[in-house]
Amino acid sequence: MMKRIPYGISDFLRIRREDMYYVDKTMFLPLLEEENSYLSLLRPRRFGKSLLLSMMAAYYDVAMRERFNDLFGNLWVGEHPTPLANSYMVLRFDFSKVGGDSDDLEERFNEYCSVRLNDFIDKYEAYFTPRVVESVHQSQRAETKLNIITTAAETNELRIYLIIDEYDNFTNDVLAKRGKEAFQELTHAEGFYRRFFKLFKGSIERIFLTGISPVTLDDLTSGYNIDWDISHLCEFNSIVGFEEKDIRQLIGYFKGQERINASTDSLISDMKPWYDNYCFADESHGRETVYNSDMVLYYMRSILRNGQPPVDMVDKNIKTDISKLKSLVDIDRGIQRRENESAIEKIANQGWIDMRLKTSFPAKELLKPENFQSLIYYYGMLSIGSPTRGLTRMVIPNECVRQQYWNFIVSMYQEIHPFSIDPLLEAYQPMVYSGDWKPVFTMIGRLYKELSSLRDLIGGEYKVQGFCKAMLGVCDYALLCPELELNYGYSDFVMIPLRSHYPQATHAYIIELKYVGSKTTEGEINSAYADARKQIESYCSDPRLQKAVEGCTLHGITILFKGPEMQEPLQIIEKRVE
Repeated sequence: MMKRIPYGISDFLRIRREDMYYVDKTMFLPLLEEENSYLSLLRPRRFGKSLLLSMMAAYYDVAMRERFNDLFGNLWVGEHPTPLANSYMVLRFDFSKVGGDSDDLEERFNEYCSVRLNDFIDKYEAYFTPRVVESVHQSQRAETKLNIITTAAETNELRIYLIIDEYDNFTNDVLAKRGKEAFQELTHAEGFYRRFFKLFKGSIERIFLTGISPVTLDDLTSGYNIDWDISHLCEFNSIVGFEEKDIRQLIGYFKGQERINASTDSLISDMKPWYDNYCFADESHGRETVYNSDMVLYYMRSILRNGQPPVDMVDKNIKTDISKLKSLVDIDRGIQRRENESAIEKIANQGWIDMRLKTSFPAKELLKPENFQSLIYYYGMLSIGSPTRGLTRMVIPNECVRQQYWNFIVSMYQEIHPFSIDPLLEAYQPMVYSGDWKPVFTMIGRLYKELSSLRDLIGGEYKVQGFCKAMLGVCDYALLCPELELNYGYSDFVMIPLRSHYPQATHAYIIELKYVGSKTTEGEINSAYADARKQIESYCSDPRLQKAVEGCTLHGITILFKGPEMQEPLQIIEKRVE
């Protein structure tokens, strides 16, 4: 029977029980055991953290000892078991189930943790005295239940492995929706979350927790200061996510089942620009990159179901990440907010930013520029690149993330001047299918002029270029390649139809943007058009571009802004590339 793709499933026991396809991560278990006993791992959403924890819970659970061969026999650790296998009572929390937008948060937290602790004492009842079991059930407070359990475990030398998934999920919601004061009530002084974390110290043998950013953990440090962060160690760069070899094995399995006709290389080349290029450790740069595992499974599910890639290469569940980041920007309505919006614009426009990655910062300093830029990285919107002059060049990892930047910037413009993006999105279809490009530029020119009259910051070539990138970048039918190197020069924009998704989309574009001041003479404008013509003619003959747009009609377009007004777009070249 053919294995199924476990898209959206993070339950290791279910995956193994139903014989779904599993990308083996058990070789990381001995590496984890060599580290500190109290570990944390920070990674963006939907990267496989929950599945990793589910696997760890099954591996270390003393109650799963009889099922070891069924669960792990054909995995790496099945042939290389560690001394700690099946030797702990496992206590697991998933704090994403608490929710952070409720006024009765403490009560909800207490209820959730109480249920988990009651389940724990029932599961391991044989290891505790009847009096301890009864006391846990009779207690109304989760803190009391946990204290009873850990005290009994310490007294009787019982081993507990505490696993916490999404430790900062509900606290991030509190911070984004209710502000820094409400957040500090949780994590400072006698806040209930801080009190709960203090109970972990010294009473539990091993702890592993995951989350997105260090913000909450930093604020909890005074109560929980035993943590060792493995997030940026090179040996754990690919502990979640997929390496390319994992994806090749995945494709190979289904090709062996005669379910895939396309070549492995063609599927990899389709996924790579969209899902690859995440790096979480300085030492791993240039050696190992990681694909977003959720996105790969999303893509492969479509291939197996329809024989075609998904129409939208970006899973709608990933698109929610940028809204979460936007809500954090909105915490501060003052100068820092404007600075952080400008940082996002800068990153989107140039594709990178040089910075020093902060591994710790409290919530009260969240929106300081150096901290906010690091937060963008933790949300998966930047990836570690090369060192440069004592800093790190953080880069936009792939097209999936780049689209989120475009959408973020469009939403910023819509706050200034409410407008619907739908007419522009609809105009892209005839642009790439039939070569009808003028309506797109007419709308872009009109929107820019309207916005420039409302926002002083819009002006100059840099701002015009950033605006056009955002508006062109939201096109679903083509891949936007800004500043692509062609024949020893850099084109402003190249739009290449996504032929694997839209086979009849056969119109590609080189777009050269020129900006001149409002008082520029006609002669200077003609000179700018002439420069654009030379550049486009040179770019069109680049062999790599010719290969990329093979079978398409290639259009060379110049758009010129005189101050805030777009002049009549000029087509330089229109030719079929065979």
